Amino acid sequence: MANDASTVFDLVILGGGSGGYAAALRASQLGLDVALIEKSKVGGTCLHNGCIPTKALLHAGELADQAREGASFGVRTTFEGIDMAAVNSYKDGVVAGLYKGLQGLIASRKITYVEGEGRLSSPTSVDVNGQRYTGRHILLATGSVPRTLPGLEIDGERIITSDHALTLDRVPKSVLVLGGGVIGCEFASAWKSFGSEVTIVEGLPHLVPAEDEDVSKLLERAFRRRGIKFSLGSFFKGVEYTDGGVRITLDNGKTHEAELLLVAIGRGPVSQGLGYEEAGVAMDRGFVLTDEYCRTNVETISAVGDLIPTLQLAHVGFAEGILVAERLAGLNPVPIDYNGVPRVTYSHPEVASVGITEAKAKEIYGADQVVTLKYNLAGNGKSKILKTTGEIKLVQVRDGAVVGVHMVGDRMGEQAGEAQLIYNWEALPSEVAQLVHAHPTQNEALGEAHLALAGKPLHAHD
Repeated sequence: MANDASTVFDLVILGGGSGGYAAALRASQLGLDVALIEKSKVGGTCLHNGCIPTKALLHAGELADQAREGASFGVRTTFEGIDMAAVNSYKDGVVAGLYKGLQGLIASRKITYVEGEGRLSSPTSVDVNGQRYTGRHILLATGSVPRTLPGLEIDGERIITSDHALTLDRVPKSVLVLGGGVIGCEFASAWKSFGSEVTIVEGLPHLVPAEDEDVSKLLERAFRRRGIKFSLGSFFKGVEYTDGGVRITLDNGKTHEAELLLVAIGRGPVSQGLGYEEAGVAMDRGFVLTDEYCRTNVETISAVGDLIPTLQLAHVGFAEGILVAERLAGLNPVPIDYNGVPRVTYSHPEVASVGITEAKAKEIYGADQVVTLKYNLAGNGKSKILKTTGEIKLVQVRDGAVVGVHMVGDRMGEQAGEAQLIYNWEALPSEVAQLVHAHPTQNEALGEAHLALAGKPLHAHD
C-alpha cells in the first residue's frame, strides 16, 4: 500500500474515545503532529453509548421520582408517566451538544482527523480507507464493547446490551438485569424510576462487588426499599424465550421471568483482527498489556483506556491519554495511582469511593493497623433536606493517613472531589478536621466524619 500521507506524524492514534482524543488534544497542545483515526464518532463509548447518555436517563428518572414524591415536600406534583420519545430527545440533545463541541475542539487544534476503520499494519503505521498513516509512535485506543456469555445470544429485542437499552422506545413492564455492577445498577435504578419492575441477578455475594462490603449492603438496603429485587450468589445458567419475554435459569435451579433481559456483565476490549498480534504486541484475554507508563512491549506502541486492563472509566482513559502525550513530548509524567481514582455508581442512591476498601487495607497493613469510622447522613442537615439516607465510611491506617473514603447517598458523586484530595495527598484525619466546610452542605458530612475520626466529633452522641 502506498504511503499517501503527506507526512510522518509524531503520533498516530487508533481510536477516538476518551483515551484517544485526550491524547490527541494534549499532544497537539505540546507541539506534536497528530493523526486521530476513529471508525464511528469521536467521543467513543463514554459520550455516545455510556457515561453521558446513561446519566441523562438517570436524571430523567430522578425527576420522575421527585414528581411522585412532591407531596412529602409540600409541593402538589403528580406523576403522569414517561414520554420515552421525549426522554430520548433530551438525552440525544445533551450528547449532540457535547459531540459538536468536541469536533470543534479537535478541528481548532489542527489534528488530522480520519474517519474510517483503521488497522495496525506495522509497529509504525495504521491503514485506513486504503491509505497508510505512518507515525514515529502509535497509540492504540480502540476501547471496549459489552460482553456476553457463551450460549447467551444478544438479539437486540428481548435480550439486549446497554447499547440497545439506551435507544429503547418504551418503558418495559419488567426487566431482568444480568450483572449487579455499575452498569447493571444504573440501568436498574433508571428503569425503576420510570416504572418498570426490576430484578438484578448477580453471581457474586453483593451488588457493586468491587466496592467496600458495607457500601454494597447499604445500596442493597436502599434498593430493597425502592422495590428493586435482586438475586445474589448464584450464576446464570441458561435462557429461553417465553410468550411475552424471557426466562433465565440460575445454577441454583431458580428461574426468573421478564419482558426484557439486559446483559450487563462488563465490557470486553476491542482488539480482534486489528493487527495487534501481528505487530508483536503482548496481549492477555484480548487486553493489550502495558507498563505503568502505558507502554507496550513494542517500543513504538502505547495503549490506553478500556483496551488495557486498568479501571474501565472515562476519566482513567483521559488520564492515560494525557500521560502518553506528555511522555512522548519529553515531559516526565507521574504514573497513575489507580486506587486514587474516584469511582461513582450514579444510581439512586449514588455510591462514590476513592482509595481502598477496609478488607484490602487489612490485607495490606494488617487487621490491627486499620481503623474505620462510619458517619451516618442522618446527622447531616442538607441530606435531611434532600430526604436522602446513607453514610460515609473512612478507612485509616492507625495513626496515619486516610486510605479509603466510601460514600452512599444521593449526590455523593459530587463529594468524590474532596475525597480524592484526601486520599491522594495522604491527609491525616486531623488535617481534614481543621478545614472549615460550608454549612449546610453534604460536603460538611466529609468534614464531620474526619472530625470524628480525629477524636473531636461535633454532632455525634457520646
